[in-house]
Amino acid sequence: MKTSLEEINSVKKKLVVEIESDEVDKKINEAYKELKKSAKLPGFRQGKVPRKILERHFGDKVVGDLTQSLISETLPVAIDEVKTFPVGMPLLEKGELKPGHDFKYSAVMDVLPKFELKDYLGIEIEKEKSIVSEKEVQDKLEQLRKTRAKLTSVTENRAVQKEDFVIIDYEGFDGEQPINGVAGQKVVVPVGGDGFHPKFGEALIGLKKEDNGEFQIEFEKQYHNAALAGKNVTYKVKVLDIKENVEPELNDEFAQSFGDNFKNLADLKDKIMESMVAEKEQQHDLEMKQKLIDQLLKKHEFELPESLVEAEIDFNVQNARQRLISSGLDFKKAGITDEKFRADLRPLSESRVKEKLILREISTQNKFQVDDKEIEKFYRDIALNSGQPLQKIREFYSAGNRMDSLKESLLEQKTLNYLIDHAKIIDKTGNLDEADKVNVDNQA
Repeated sequence: MKTSLEEINSVKKKLVVEIESDEVDKKINEAYKELKKSAKLPGFRQGKVPRKILERHFGDKVVGDLTQSLISETLPVAIDEVKTFPVGMPLLEKGELKPGHDFKYSAVMDVLPKFELKDYLGIEIEKEKSIVSEKEVQDKLEQLRKTRAKLTSVTENRAVQKEDFVIIDYEGFDGEQPINGVAGQKVVVPVGGDGFHPKFGEALIGLKKEDNGEFQIEFEKQYHNAALAGKNVTYKVKVLDIKENVEPELNDEFAQSFGDNFKNLADLKDKIMESMVAEKEQQHDLEMKQKLIDQLLKKHEFELPESLVEAEIDFNVQNARQRLISSGLDFKKAGITDEKFRADLRPLSESRVKEKLILREISTQNKFQVDDKEIEKFYRDIALNSGQPLQKIREFYSAGNRMDSLKESLLEQKTLNYLIDHAKIIDKTGNLDEADKVNVDNQA
């Protein structure tokens, strides 16, 4: 077997493999010898069919099977000989397999690019201070207060107002005829809220408890309820009760309702402050990592294997499809063609592939690995944050060939953390943090 490697570009090679005629003839003879044992043709006993007859009846199949078999046997050996490591499936160009002739085929392969890492330690990155204002804490308190609001019947003899919740019996009529299915008892109508036509809630404003009301609504032709679309419907209603959302006072009792850890409102505010600072810190860390990645991408220029880019586009398309499906849509309903969407995703996918290759090279040069302890910590963190049993998390990642993907993701994060630890972090005022000054000095 002879092999040669041609360079198409820095990330695409053409491997040419040539198998000598002696080996080809040997394989053909072996194939017909095995076929003769089992071939059944009218007029011949099994095992006694002449070679010429076998060639006439089974020649195309023998050649096809043998071609595939020869490539399967020799391609891995040839790849090893030329010390080339393909990414993705090679594109095969097959020659014709004939007795007495050499058999030649080629495999066009994408390969990983070779590039030199440049200045990846000590990168300057700007980071925002994780500061939470008193107003932000107060706004969060108000949000919590709204979540603890209770619907309470209005005690004074007042009419329905905006943002009230009105309990009614109602029935809808088309002229004098009741409309089938357009009626209800003890139905809660949020005035100004979702669930009913906006004009329905507006028509209740001004009515009092025990009042009977009658009003008309002209529905749009495209209204989602076919029984009402395009009709002028008369509604007859009876107000059974008027309720309003009553929010609790912001006091020590309110704080204590969140658990024994909160003795007073000050404790709750401190916890909110702590939580919001941690949340901002996490967000700023993510932004900082992205800024670092952006700088790495600018520092390194190299060609990308098309198969890796296409695989990344496939991955992003699949994720987008799943998000649309979960929203009750698909590409066709959203007016998106596959071709347009793939073209739009290409720049993002190319950046992601480039990022992966750079981080992989950094981790390789620094001999980073992900060990069992790091994987177990990941499992425990997921279990803690999701509330799922730890064993279920382990089983999920152990099944479905997810382990390689998990290790790759953890290795990327480990590499990114290493780069952040060795970066020059500058706050918004342009000052180098004290911890980073020490870190940079140690690298000098």
